[in-house]
Amino acid sequence: MSWTGKILRVNLTKGSVTVEPTNMDWARAYIGSRGLGTKYLVEEVKATVDPLSADNKIIWATGPLTGTMASTGGRYTVITKSPLTGAVACSNSGGYWGAEFKMAGWDMLIFEGKSAKPVYLYINDDVAELRDAAHLWGKSVWETEEMLKKSLQDPLTRVSSIGKAGENGVLFASVVNDLHRAAGRSGVGTVMGSKNLKAIAVRGTKGVGNIKDPKAFMAAVKAGKKILAENGVTGQGLPAYGTQVLMNVINEVGALPTRNHRDNQFEGAKDISAEAMATPRASDGKKHLVTNQACFGCTIACGRISKMDENHFTIVNKPQYRGANGGLEYEAAWALGAANGVNDLEALQYANLLCNEEGIDPISFGTTVGAVMELYDMGVLTKEQVGIEATFGSAKALAFLTEETVNGRGFGKEIGQGSKRLTAKYGHPELSMSSKGQEFPAYDGRAIQGIGLAYATSNRGGCHLRGYTIASEVLGIPVKTDPLESEGKPDLVKAFQDATAAFDSSGLCIFTTFAWGLQDLAPQMAAACGDQYTVEELSTIGERIWNMEREFNNRAGFTAKDDSLPKRLLTEACKSGPAKGKVNELAKMMPKYYAARGWDSEGRPTAETKKRLGL
Repeated sequence: MSWTGKILRVNLTKGSVTVEPTNMDWARAYIGSRGLGTKYLVEEVKATVDPLSADNKIIWATGPLTGTMASTGGRYTVITKSPLTGAVACSNSGGYWGAEFKMAGWDMLIFEGKSAKPVYLYINDDVAELRDAAHLWGKSVWETEEMLKKSLQDPLTRVSSIGKAGENGVLFASVVNDLHRAAGRSGVGTVMGSKNLKAIAVRGTKGVGNIKDPKAFMAAVKAGKKILAENGVTGQGLPAYGTQVLMNVINEVGALPTRNHRDNQFEGAKDISAEAMATPRASDGKKHLVTNQACFGCTIACGRISKMDENHFTIVNKPQYRGANGGLEYEAAWALGAANGVNDLEALQYANLLCNEEGIDPISFGTTVGAVMELYDMGVLTKEQVGIEATFGSAKALAFLTEETVNGRGFGKEIGQGSKRLTAKYGHPELSMSSKGQEFPAYDGRAIQGIGLAYATSNRGGCHLRGYTIASEVLGIPVKTDPLESEGKPDLVKAFQDATAAFDSSGLCIFTTFAWGLQDLAPQMAAACGDQYTVEELSTIGERIWNMEREFNNRAGFTAKDDSLPKRLLTEACKSGPAKGKVNELAKMMPKYYAARGWDSEGRPTAETKKRLGL
């Protein structure tokens, strides 16, 4: 039935590795990946646990469609309690690691306790053992992956690891696999580092079997791939331009947060866009973009491979960054660029490479730099404190602060604590563009009302991937709604959040939802796992997962007051574009959202809601 039925449990304190059966009752109710992994977390970890203590656990989880022939079936998630937010953390990654782990015969991997010394986990099908990682500690993600493949003498080994940022306690450290795919947000890499766990190296040769109805599955997969190929976004836009296709689009609708959300349009957007990446540079006549790249089993191929100008000031003496490497995605380009007023594409790519190399989330990092630049502009921070003139638009400051942060040096140590802690320390907490302590991505919640509500209510803090209403509000998928209108958005946000939870838990990529709805996921799930996975059942499961995450956060101490946005988004109106004069109408939307969710006025699921969802 598409699950392997096996879980690896690693007790880092004892140094033990044990095998146990997957709880199939939970698997049927929560599917896998995000849903099933979070179910294990909430059952085994107290919500009030210190995220960086040995009592917290960290879980790598695949979905039932991970490693299958379903398009985009390469996803896995890392689940823990976040050190950045104190809320539930669930970060999703692509590449090849997830499929490799599933093909080794495992659904999930649970780490508990803390190792007394640096270790990595080696998995080769049924063999799983902890090994010494003293020689890897202090190495980057890139060095770690290369060294492990060489020592294991198998170039097909897939590695999921942390860089120096995870070791040094940067609160938004990522877990990186395949050099530049990442479980990027909420500090999952920080928890990994706190446990002295450097990497997981896996080789799987078993493949994925147990498909309930192979013929029906192949037919459903073929139909799904046809829809993706014929869709304008998944068949044309994303393959050609990647997520960066959004830069000019979002700027045009007046929703590109600029200079720490002081502005909502960036005059330099065209210089850091997908179109700019595909245009020959004036400096050397070469294009920044080399090619696109796909993750395991993906028929979309939105990934970017880029090559920098070798004479750019950031790498003129650094040949290690001159080769073709993971390129800018939209969120990273925005966070490193528009959020700081920087329009130097090469500088953005340099910062992006460092984020991948040492494992940090470019969204939280870039947004925190935006807050630093605003504090510098206000005179609150000085050149002596920061180490450089940190003015908005300074590519040199961006490059310098990236180097300092990933290496845990100087003012970079403060940036590594995130914008909520940094702005509070310097007396201006209102300058943190975050919700529940996690920084916002690349859409202005004043110009796009639904995404503002999605930020405020996201279970993992500021996030676009928990309910991507941009699809409806900007792109018209599956139906067009007015981004400036708050009416109807509570129901829209809930629908997106629930459907997304189901897609995340299947092991497929959320980008399929530009073309697919639950009606396209259901036949693939039913054929692989069982007839009970109808559209209605998947929607209910998504809602169940959402409420389970919410309950964990409530037990951790979150209340309705935490479903909030910064004062700037609620009181300072957009200055230009179609959204000029608009603020986010959160107060109007929140009561209707709670009602749609079946929660009381304090944001707690009612007894009736919990009974209906089997919680």
